[in-house]
Amino acid sequence: MCANLNKKLTRREVLGLIAAAGAVAVVGCSDDNGPSGTATATSAPAGAPTSSAAATATPAPSTLSCIVSPEMTEGPFFVDEMLNRSDITADPSDGSVSDGVPLALTLNIYEVNGDECVPLAGALIDIWHCDAAGAYSDVEQNGTAGRKFLRGYQVTDDNGAVQFATIYPGWYSGRAVHIHLKARSDPDAPAGYEFTTQLFFDDDLTDEVYTQSPYNTRGERDVRNADDNIFSGGGDQMLLPITQSGDGYAATFSIGVEMA
Repeated sequence: MCANLNKKLTRREVLGLIAAAGAVAVVGCSDDNGPSGTATATSAPAGAPTSSAAATATPAPSTLSCIVSPEMTEGPFFVDEMLNRSDITADPSDGSVSDGVPLALTLNIYEVNGDECVPLAGALIDIWHCDAAGAYSDVEQNGTAGRKFLRGYQVTDDNGAVQFATIYPGWYSGRAVHIHLKARSDPDAPAGYEFTTQLFFDDDLTDEVYTQSPYNTRGERDVRNADDNIFSGGGDQMLLPITQSGDGYAATFSIGVEMA
């Protein structure tokens, strides 16, 4: 059992810890008020990659103070396509590739084991998000039924890491820019753990990205982070640490789950 679950570090304190340790895997204890049968997870930037090699580096486990991060709604657009792939930009239904600014995303998944963060191997990590025009694939009301772009899962390696090649997400009315994420031990197991959340983007960076094609054909988005009802539930803890990488961007992010 952990104490002081409501304590949050300031951004300055977090940056100080990152500078002191080099990399932080931030994890936490289960919230007694959380949904039954789910895992509580925590997250924080795990370093700022400056090259493609750095973007795939796995940070060392840490025993630094924890920041409890929220589980967030799955939303209406999760489709369990079971697409095992790292590059989610292509649509296997027709071979087309989603247009947009490239984004290389590395996720490091840790299990909370006492006061240590142990890399979690063999977990299924799904991500899904809308395209530059704000549409999700395989959603009838989007006119995309049967299509499968910008969806996929990877299984964590022995270091608890997965990598995805995608694009910077677009926007749709009523929501800030985000990526959905789901971590599962085994989708077919009757009593496996599951954790679902959303990853967010700095508004100033999004403004810059959206000056480029194809994003700049849509006009100004109607919701920023501060006005998003999902972000208000702890999205500041789920902001991706984005860095420039070639013609696009890269981010590395650590998530810890308590399976007990």
